[in-house]
Amino acid sequence: MTAPEAAAATATALPLSGITVVALEQAVAAPFATRQLADLGARVIKVERPGAGDFARDYDHTVLGQASYFVWLNRGKESLELDVKAEHGQHVLAALLDRADVFVQNLAPGAADRLGLTATALRARHPRLICCSVSGYGADGPYARKKAYDLLVQCEAGLLSVTGTPDTPAKAGISVADIAAGMYAYTGVLTALYERERTGHGSTVEVAMLDALGEWMSQPVLFTSYGGQPPRRTGARHASISPYGPYRAADGQVFLGLQNEREWAVLCRDVLGRPGLAGDVRFATNTDRVAHDDQLTEIIEAALAALPADDVVAMLDAAGIASARLRTPAEFAAHPQLAARDRWRDVETPAGKVAALLPPVTVPGREPAMGRVPALGEHTAAILAELGLQP
Repeated sequence: MTAPEAAAATATALPLSGITVVALEQAVAAPFATRQLADLGARVIKVERPGAGDFARDYDHTVLGQASYFVWLNRGKESLELDVKAEHGQHVLAALLDRADVFVQNLAPGAADRLGLTATALRARHPRLICCSVSGYGADGPYARKKAYDLLVQCEAGLLSVTGTPDTPAKAGISVADIAAGMYAYTGVLTALYERERTGHGSTVEVAMLDALGEWMSQPVLFTSYGGQPPRRTGARHASISPYGPYRAADGQVFLGLQNEREWAVLCRDVLGRPGLAGDVRFATNTDRVAHDDQLTEIIEAALAALPADDVVAMLDAAGIASARLRTPAEFAAHPQLAARDRWRDVETPAGKVAALLPPVTVPGREPAMGRVPALGEHTAAILAELGLQP
């Protein structure tokens, strides 16, 4: 390879090219973290139970007969069927870890200990290894051995108490506790890799779903601890900002949100056609507007009642007021902004190509890997051969 060719290869190589990740993972949290690493060029070897694999493979069968969760979370990985409880499986896993940079696991509470896969034991043998454990409630404390699923952690973190209507609490419509933990595991591994470049030593990264979602719950906790009462459950409205949320127009709802008093005055003058409303003592400050939100909603909806929703959005855009229309998942998939920015790519799966969004972080001139979603055990033979081992 010539010097210019080498320079070009270096410029186009993905950031984690050459990094090997071994993952004993299942469900959502850890697979979400390792998929981000795979998109950045890491080699991710996903260790799966023989015959069954990651149980997320069977959550549903909606994507060309495959699970939507699995297709979303596992592109770009290699699937190795391995019984890690058997002597042969332990031998294979040890050989993999000899070559690995990162080990990620989110096994059931106590399972890693029983398999001898604690971070302390692994890093004693492999000082440069980065060990990342994702759990529900952390490694110690009274909940350490408690099983944790997304909805249950949402409950324990208080999310359901602030989400929903005044009469009915509601969970988030996506796996928010899992996603939070996966993102912190991902950034924790990246931080550990950066630190290893400076020190030459690996490290241990631990992420609990409760802690991850707890970070995201900090504002309601502060509001409650220092305000003396919890935020109200307000459906699609904001508990502590007004006007903010859905408002009826002639043919549907428009969502709008204000951030300051200047925007409030502009809304009154340029959209509602009532400039004097900005000086109404009931609505003089955001705190006042929140206290009188029901009255304010009636006034806003009366002003918009004869206007088509698209016209309302155009008025809000012209006034510099943030707004949105409520979209379904299908409507989001067809979002004109995503199409204009070319944000969709085809990803190969065992059943055919599926559309997937590019990762959120964009680096001009560089495409993420976005590799094939593996069939169960698709890479078992090749990996064992690479290790010089027999099935």
